[in-house]
Parts: sequence; C-alpha cells; structure tokens
Amino acid sequence: MRMLNADEESDDAPEVTWEDQQRINTFSKLNSRVRDIEEQLAQLKQDKEALDDLSMELELADEEEPVLYRVGDAFLHVKLVKAQKLLTRDQESLDAEMQKVRDSAEDCEKTMKELKIALYAKFGKAINLDA
Repeated sequence: MRMLNADEESDDAPEVTWEDQQRINTFSKLNSRVRDIEEQLAQLKQDKEALDDLSMELELADEEEPVLYRVGDAFLHVKLVKAQKLLTRDQESLDAEMQKVRDSAEDCEKTMKELKIALYAKFGKAINLDA
C-alpha cells in the first residue's frame, strides 16, 4: 500500500447518495444475472446440439425397430415416427426457452447500459463498471 499524494487526493469527488448506491447495487445484480444467463444459454446450446445429433441419428434408424427416447429421467421404447414427433416438440420447446433466455439477457443489458450512463455521468472516472 502506498500513500496518496496531494494531487491524487481529491475532495471534489461527488458524494454517493442512497439513490446512487441503489443504482450501483442494481447494476451489480444485473451483471451477476447476465453471467448466470450466459451459463444457462451455454447449457441450452449444448442441449440443442444433442437434440440435433439425435435428429440425425433418427434419420438413419430402421423404421421397424423401436427406439429408446428419454422422457424426464426415464427411457421409453417408442416407434420411430413417435420419437421424431417427440424430438420435434422438444426442439421447439428448447428453441422457445433459448429465445426467452436471450430476451432476458437483452433486458438486463439494456438496463445495465442505462445505469452505466447515469453513473458515469455523475462519477466519471471515479467509478469502474466495466468487468
């Protein structure tokens, strides 16, 4: 640790009000939420790739043989046509969930941008909101 010289000590720094602190806290919460959403989106992308791979495998499957299809934690023997319908339903559901997660991330980022503008306008270089 070092001592600040007279030039580095500034009494002209704006005072942090309760509202400012609430904005900073909100920004921090949103930043954390965006990171969680990014992790969730990465997991959903992996799930989507797995369903796409399954779709390719089902195209090569024999129509006469039943296939194992996962429903929850269990695997069921179903006919190929039924498995393809279930797969299509699961893919559409996953796409909808991915879009919902993306929309949530965009909302968080929009709010963070507004907060960042307000906080930088007041505090300038005295605050660092870039991760």
